[in-house]
Amino acid sequence: MDRATVAELGLRARFGRKEPVEGRRGIVVTSHPLAVRAGTDVLKEGGNACDAALAAAAAQLVVEPHMTAVTGGLSVLYHDAASATSSYLNGNVAAPLTRLAGFGGADLSTGRGVPVPGWWPAFRAAHARFGTGTRNRLLAPAVQLAHDGFPVHPYLFGELYAHRAELGAHPQAREAYLPGGSLVAPGDTLRQERLGRTLQRLRDEDLDYYLGDFARAFSSECVRGGGVITPDDFHAYEPGWYEPVRGSYRGVEVVASAPPDDGGAQLVDAMHRLETCDVPSMGPATESADTLELLARVHNDVYYAPARTGEEPAPAGGPRHGRMPSPGTIHVTVVDERRNIASITHSHMASPWVNGLFAEGTQLSGGGSFFQRGMPEPGRRARVYLAPNLLLSAGRPVLASGSPSVSLVACLLQNLVHLVDFGLPIEEVVAMPRFGARPHEPEHGWLPGVTLEHGFPADVDTEFRRRWAASGGWLSDLGPWHSLTGNFEGVTLDAGSGLLRSCADPRRNGAAEAY
Repeated sequence: MDRATVAELGLRARFGRKEPVEGRRGIVVTSHPLAVRAGTDVLKEGGNACDAALAAAAAQLVVEPHMTAVTGGLSVLYHDAASATSSYLNGNVAAPLTRLAGFGGADLSTGRGVPVPGWWPAFRAAHARFGTGTRNRLLAPAVQLAHDGFPVHPYLFGELYAHRAELGAHPQAREAYLPGGSLVAPGDTLRQERLGRTLQRLRDEDLDYYLGDFARAFSSECVRGGGVITPDDFHAYEPGWYEPVRGSYRGVEVVASAPPDDGGAQLVDAMHRLETCDVPSMGPATESADTLELLARVHNDVYYAPARTGEEPAPAGGPRHGRMPSPGTIHVTVVDERRNIASITHSHMASPWVNGLFAEGTQLSGGGSFFQRGMPEPGRRARVYLAPNLLLSAGRPVLASGSPSVSLVACLLQNLVHLVDFGLPIEEVVAMPRFGARPHEPEHGWLPGVTLEHGFPADVDTEFRRRWAASGGWLSDLGPWHSLTGNFEGVTLDAGSGLLRSCADPRRNGAAEAY
């Protein structure tokens, strides 16, 4: 990308209503316009959905450092058009080989809260199985953006400002985010040259660097912060391929993320429950308090039921570990000309810069938050709350989507119902007001409830609130288009016309491009 394009796309990174896009050859939707362009360029050069999604995800390491990092996790739901099969790659964080005795909330701001990363091993695994482009090509946009810089967007600035104390305490963070001693401001060019060198070495040296200098620098910083990770943890980590969870809804097959990640199973469970109800006759949730209440109660039944029992049942056997949804998570959805589909969720798995630890130009993930409700066995994967998904009709994809946020299942459920049951256009669906999940409260844990965006018609809003209060339900108000209710990154596929359509969610600074 030339500098003018970077500047133009960087300034488009804003919250608010977006325009829909459509095309027949390829489409990319995610939470930053520069990452979208990185993916679209790869598609136009002949790369497939896997290539484009990985290029976009790598670019996000640079342009959305408050949301993701190479020290976090990356998981992929991939549909291979030639074989008509779907696979799920789990590249999420793992517990250290050394057992963390007495782990608690106070550890999250220290090295003890740092998990073993899976982002780069998962990138490699996805590329090896489904990619066609070179690693050099897929990482080129990320390397360029790190060295040459990009405009600081308001969302990033807000997070940088909120965490300025942690950033100011570490020389590597000051080098990037406080050049000359002052925090970068909206519109300033952010250059992350140390991160750029790290990405170059991953590109050129691959595991020699990742298991060598990178692992040693990471481990040293983790131990300095009180943690226990060593290079042995990096050598022991392996991403895993799994058969996705499957279900059905109104004759459409639902394919979603597999355990040990648990969002996919919850989404399928919720849609199975809704299928027994005549939702189409009730009207969309923006027109019917009945529909809004039904969706909220079904969501709460699948999302909060484990908290009511004090135990989280494991759909695939074994104990379920805590589902601490991360404030810092992003999703990418890509469809290519052959109708391969890549649906990627990746994250640093924690509030950004939560522990103030940095190595090789990137933060050390605080994703040990996922250990709080049950520690995995040493070296085993944490159970993470993700739900990249596909809908297929007669074996052919008709919709692909995913979302970040504590409310990701609530977000997906509402959007999928309005798309499937009511046939509404995606640009209308993503702009509808939503309910969201009740955030985790450290002093109380997971308690049932809903958050409710402003924007529902007065009669629907009033009646829903009356019913919810009458049942003793917890409810908290949110402003319109609030990021806590998720960010729907969806693509619809019309099998008849071949048309691909998407529209970025107004709740984050995303974009969609098609051709």
